[in-house]
Amino acid sequence: MNGMVSSVQIVEVESDSAGQRIDNFLSRRLKGVPKSCLYRVLRRGEVRVNGGRVRAKYRLEVGDRVRIPPLRTAVMEVPCPPVAIQSRLLSRVVLETSEVLVLNKPSGIAVHGGSGIRWGVIEAMRAARSDLPRIELVHRLDRETSGCLILSKDTDALRSLHASLRERLGDKRYLALVRGHCDNGTTTVNAPLRRFSLKGGERMVEVSGDGRPATTHFRTIRAYADCSLVEASIETGRTHQIRVHAAHIGHPVAGDSKYGDEKFNRGLARRGLRRLFLHAHSVSFDMGGRQLDVDAPLDRDLKELLDRLETSAPGRVEEPMDGVR
Repeated sequence: MNGMVSSVQIVEVESDSAGQRIDNFLSRRLKGVPKSCLYRVLRRGEVRVNGGRVRAKYRLEVGDRVRIPPLRTAVMEVPCPPVAIQSRLLSRVVLETSEVLVLNKPSGIAVHGGSGIRWGVIEAMRAARSDLPRIELVHRLDRETSGCLILSKDTDALRSLHASLRERLGDKRYLALVRGHCDNGTTTVNAPLRRFSLKGGERMVEVSGDGRPATTHFRTIRAYADCSLVEASIETGRTHQIRVHAAHIGHPVAGDSKYGDEKFNRGLARRGLRRLFLHAHSVSFDMGGRQLDVDAPLDRDLKELLDRLETSAPGRVEEPMDGVR
């Protein structure tokens, strides 16, 4: 197979990669390198973390410096995302500065390609904005989650934004429709989360004593007959965190096929819900000493569902938030 040899790379681990095993980290960065090759260079000590040898199961920490040796990668053709998708994403830019872009990501589009997905938001934006050759994802959203997604325009901006999120100089808030009514309108969930895979390879998350610490705050915005619109804020950024924590306290997110309630989902499907009702509605972050606050309005299908639920609502808990009306 034709290919090319990469050069030595020194990569500093950012918050979005913390906790990953080194073998998985390498596999995601070096998509054209066979896993057998990755394990071989790990065994030989050619991959170094902070100057020392590590085993394949070593879990990375923020600030770790990973040396990746020269490796032969397969030449892989990167498919061009459809022009219609590129145009759709460009139309959903809610903020652009000289350093950063914030998109209102649509539900159903992954943030990046991989694991059977040919392309995602980042590949589409690179194709649509050829003037931004170093554009990168600052964080991630689940494929079915919509809302604020931050992209940096260059490496300096990426480092600055990662530092802002790591030092909690920013804030991300989500809107979710959940089953039932939260007690007293506010609930904080402190429950460690552990990732695992099913036999078919599907990635799942569960509350487990040997998991990683995770904290989510839920605040009721509006109570309906059999469900509630809540705002969720997170102190940690674990995979599927809001969805798993919501299910853990008995209030699964509407439309959640992994952790949700099938009967609840079927009832909302009859009322028009065709997706996961989880939306990153606002984000704030420090950018070079400036505080930027960005809102992403709910898509029309979610607004229309809330309008239909309104007729059966028992009473308002709080005034609607901006963008929810």
